[in-house]
Amino acid sequence: MRLFAPAPLLATLSILGRNVLPVSAINLVATDECTILLLRYLLYLQSASIKDAAAKVAADMVAMYATNVNGTGAATILSGIPGLLTYPPYYWWEAGAMFGSLVEYWYYTGDTTYNDLVRDGMLHQVGDQANLMPANQSKDEGNDDQLFWAFAVMSAAELGFEDPSGDQPGWLALAQSVMNQLISRWDPETCNGGLRWQIYQWIGGYNYKNTAANGGMFQLGARLAKYTGNATYAEWAEKAFDWLVQSPLLTKDWQVYDGSDVLKSCSDADQLQWTYNYGILIGGAAYMYNYTNGNQTWATRLDGFLDHTLTTFFPAKQGGVMVEVACEITQKCDIDQWSFKAALSRWLAISAQLAPYTAARILPVMQKSATAAATQCNGGDSGTECGSRWFQSTYDGNGGVGQQMSALNVITANMIEYVKPPYSADTGGTSHGNPAAGTGDEDPATTVVFDEITTADKAGASILTILVVGSILGGGWWMIA
Repeated sequence: MRLFAPAPLLATLSILGRNVLPVSAINLVATDECTILLLRYLLYLQSASIKDAAAKVAADMVAMYATNVNGTGAATILSGIPGLLTYPPYYWWEAGAMFGSLVEYWYYTGDTTYNDLVRDGMLHQVGDQANLMPANQSKDEGNDDQLFWAFAVMSAAELGFEDPSGDQPGWLALAQSVMNQLISRWDPETCNGGLRWQIYQWIGGYNYKNTAANGGMFQLGARLAKYTGNATYAEWAEKAFDWLVQSPLLTKDWQVYDGSDVLKSCSDADQLQWTYNYGILIGGAAYMYNYTNGNQTWATRLDGFLDHTLTTFFPAKQGGVMVEVACEITQKCDIDQWSFKAALSRWLAISAQLAPYTAARILPVMQKSATAAATQCNGGDSGTECGSRWFQSTYDGNGGVGQQMSALNVITANMIEYVKPPYSADTGGTSHGNPAAGTGDEDPATTVVFDEITTADKAGASILTILVVGSILGGGWWMIA
């Protein structure tokens, strides 16, 4: 049964295309009570319209994972295993990306419909050692695959997603476990360091060092540093980033390439450019910018990544909306690649929030891409599934989990000005951590040592938080279109 037609979905997003000021600017343009109330109501309509569109897209995505989600009794997982999408065609990592998107969907919208499903799915995949290394994935789990699950549990910690019960590992502890495992896999014997793409030698791609793994380690370290205040995580984030800089994977003007061959001593790079690689590095740089209280070095790096992102993946020829340029136009993307735009959308929004000076560049293109993505959400068996080419005005016949995830994330990204920044341990975060997780060592002192957080550190962080809040309250004038 068709639940909605494409026209209503577009109508819910059409408010993004008007020029109305947000609540923060009301007092600058309105002096009488009636005008203020009207502007507040229009702002409420904008938020409600984005949430409504996101709910429809999320429902179709979840339906590709489970049925009877809102019915009586337990949901039916289509793969038969909680936490896994049906394979083939979907690999383990994409389920992690999906759950991360659903955690953030809840954060942006307040909709708890899928929270139990998400929590149960994530916990079912933590593995016997609570290290996000489930035994049934040993045939194909890579470092970047594990990282997308780490991103999901890190988001759960940062955003205040319901904590697991007392006998389960905390979201923070799971993320710390992955970071410790990545540190143990650092490979100084080849290519001057860095992580290999794959964990196990018998998996194809073991002799490839890629941006997703090393950039992912960089981002995870930055997020853990910000959440815990532990400078050791920041040091490892910088070590991973410095390796990328000295490798052929980053150019001097901050173009991002995919990977390099260990057997050739990482002397050159596969120069394909993907949205998710840029997204991973934009997210990491934004967290480091915030963690370092607005350090100009990180601003320069973030700006460089944004420059190439906005010129490469939002081409004027396709109307300035987000495009996976390496494969989308020709429709030759594989199952994984259809989801890559979701990652870029997630971390562009985070950049606008944690590095508020970037919002004026990011939010207009996210607004345009969200509206365009909605035009693709009128296909599939439900009549509401989303296609892949947002620059086309009707469903292109190419749907799936990655396409739904990409549409969901670009739509919810437009809620970034309505939500609080991520929590940290000293600003309300409640997730339980374990610095020794993933090491097999019960003594945290032998793994990561926490540095003392000084009064000056806290003062600097407070100043940057004020800037972030100021941007959220005052920088979103363009969003009600």
